[in-house]
Amino acid sequence: MQSQLPEGYNFRKGEAKDRALLVKFLRHTYKELFPDQPSFVHLIKTVDDYFSLETPLWWVEKEINPDHRKTQIACVWMGNAIDQVTGDRYSHIFSLYVMPEYRHQGIGKALMNQAISYAKNRGDQKIGLQVFSHNQQALKMYNSLGFETQSYLMFKNL
Repeated sequence: MQSQLPEGYNFRKGEAKDRALLVKFLRHTYKELFPDQPSFVHLIKTVDDYFSLETPLWWVEKEINPDHRKTQIACVWMGNAIDQVTGDRYSHIFSLYVMPEYRHQGIGKALMNQAISYAKNRGDQKIGLQVFSHNQQALKMYNSLGFETQSYLMFKNL
């Protein structure tokens, strides 16, 4: 599976020093999907609790001329999950985000292919993710990559 990015972009493996940047990207994700929600301060704790060597992160960077600085414009953060039917471990995508001005260029698909390659290389038989039902752009991309709905996460407000 090819993880090719458009010209001028490159992958960079995330590092421990990227915690604050990961939180920033998670906030972008949730603020975009839930604009009326006042705060996402809990995302700091989520990253503190779950970001580690076992939960890889990849950035897509774009070089900014003329001083050749690079800026992060997208990322995918992965973890592990257990299939509750079979008991098998599988790779789980915690988050995938592409800044709006960089969408529709194949960057999200390249990040997904990076994640799929990682999962295959470590011997996983499948990869999973959760997507919000109103995020039609993401659903369309995941379906085009062969993802299928296995279950529904349901809530009832009390």
